Amino acid sequence: MKFKDIFVRYGISTLGLVIIALGVGISIKSNLGISPPSCPPTILNLKWTSLSVGTFTWLMHLLFILLQALLLRKDFKLSYLMQIPAAFVFGYLCDAAIWLFDAIQSPATHYPVQILLSLLAVVLAAVGIKIEVLGQGWVLAGDMTTAVLSTVSRKPFSTVKVLFDLVMVALTATFAWWAFGLLSGNGSTNVIREGTLIQAFLTGFCMKLTDPWMDRLFGPLMPVRE
Repeated sequence: MKFKDIFVRYGISTLGLVIIALGVGISIKSNLGISPPSCPPTILNLKWTSLSVGTFTWLMHLLFILLQALLLRKDFKLSYLMQIPAAFVFGYLCDAAIWLFDAIQSPATHYPVQILLSLLAVVLAAVGIKIEVLGQGWVLAGDMTTAVLSTVSRKPFSTVKVLFDLVMVALTATFAWWAFGLLSGNGSTNVIREGTLIQAFLTGFCMKLTDPWMDRLFGPLMPVRE
């Protein structure tokens, strides 16, 4: 593959990661709960503020990659290690998005605004995931881990995805209860609430609406594989 083609693919994938990270930042700003994959890093940051959400995100992704290696063993491909730089890129993009929205204003307090921000986070996640996949460059470890678990368990990807998200939320709630005596967060920042359910269940539905538009917009830009 030509260098130009590689640049285009990774450029498009990076744009997808940027949009996903913006969705994470907006969901945190909504203070109505965030998407399941971002729940553990956020609750850990509330307990240990010296490490950022982005740092906990890439640390979590490294654990996901290790889990993949343990599950796949000899079937773990060398190309899967590209998830490592993707983890760092995405982690720091999340930090940048959180910093950006923190600079604008304090977390939302009016319920209608919180709902709107949660819905906007859904749209950004749907669009970002599709663009990331279209680019065929970076692959986030959470998505790859779900695919690996689906292969190993011989269960449909959609089923494993729901279970994976439930585990993320359950671990977050357990830690929140231990650290703060609450299931939702630390009392001032809500990690698990209605917004978590909104983003967990509506993102897939939203992708059915936005995917055709992304195909038309970015499909023609993709290099043709020889």
